[in-house]
Amino acid sequence: MIAALTYYLSQHPSIVAFRWSHTQSWGSTWSFLVTSIALYLITSSFIHLFLCLLVRRGRPVSLGPIPALHSLVMSVVSAVIFAGILLSAAAEINETRWFWRRHKTPFQWLLCFPLGTRPSGRVFFWSYVFYLSRFLHMFRTIFSIFKTRKLTFFHLFNNSILTIMSFLWLEFSQSFQVLAILFTTLVYAAVYGYRFWTAIGLRSACFPFVLSCQMLLLGCNVVCHIGVLTLHFMKGGCNGIGAWVLNSVLNGVILLLFLNFYVQSRRKKGHGSGSGSGNGKQTSVLGEIVNDKDL
Repeated sequence: MIAALTYYLSQHPSIVAFRWSHTQSWGSTWSFLVTSIALYLITSSFIHLFLCLLVRRGRPVSLGPIPALHSLVMSVVSAVIFAGILLSAAAEINETRWFWRRHKTPFQWLLCFPLGTRPSGRVFFWSYVFYLSRFLHMFRTIFSIFKTRKLTFFHLFNNSILTIMSFLWLEFSQSFQVLAILFTTLVYAAVYGYRFWTAIGLRSACFPFVLSCQMLLLGCNVVCHIGVLTLHFMKGGCNGIGAWVLNSVLNGVILLLFLNFYVQSRRKKGHGSGSGSGNGKQTSVLGEIVNDKDL
């Protein structure tokens, strides 16, 4: 069983021979990326406007079991990507360490690809699958609009930019992406599994589960970004550092927004019942960021 999983997740010829190509990989062109993001923005805005105009004000629209099934699918997909890139990274390290072992440890390789790295092979196959899975995440925007009748700029900005970043990881063979995908898919598998669990009516956790996972993910990203920057200057450069800089700026903005809302919500909570309405509103905003934010 384990041997079969290892073969299909890291040794299959289609995985080993993968190469990111504008002519062979579906969705790999800049025109596709721009068109798909534009379609996402237009569709989300149209649905929001349609519901505001034609559906009774404040009344949510039920989608039945669709959101729960989406959470289940995303949890399974994330778990498969996590297992696939973990096994693939181990195989790549075992087969190529002779080339860079005098300069890097395996952990350093995960943070900092050698200069000249091309987007081909096992880990980039799973990076490509992760990029495609970003489009499945966009359906959460539709579910959120139907459920809450709200559409925020942060929500649209966040999903759009993170999809673009996943594209840039492949386009420029960006360093750090292996660890980023490992951390992200592990958190996604847990969070979407939890959402499915609660969606079917089972008991929720006694602590803010999604918030805790999000804080852990953001913390790991910050530490790893510091590691990439250190290795870039100490080891003679990391591949795709330009895309990494953009990625760092994006994660920094999201982290600051997240911490700002978190601190404000905790501060308002301490004011007692006199500020209950304000705290409820702030917590709602924080919950939206926690539930909708993706790396």
